[in-house]
Amino acid sequence: MSFTSTVVTLATAETAKLRDLPMPPLAFGAIAFASLIVLLAVLWSFRNTASKYDTPGGAGHGDAHSSRGSHGATDHGAHH
Repeated sequence: MSFTSTVVTLATAETAKLRDLPMPPLAFGAIAFASLIVLLAVLWSFRNTASKYDTPGGAGHGDAHSSRGSHGATDHGAHH
């Protein structure tokens, strides 16, 4: 081993100090997993929402409360 490589090794060993993590590495994974589970729960709470709001009030084709008249007109003043 040469003198130059020894000096470089000693110089880098003193300046390259590792920082400790604020918590164990496993805790970072646990936090990420818990966050994923919470986000999935929020997503799950919105399931089937589109079909709930697809037809307001459950009005279908034969419903008496439908805005369409007997001739298929959508304007309320078009009825005879």
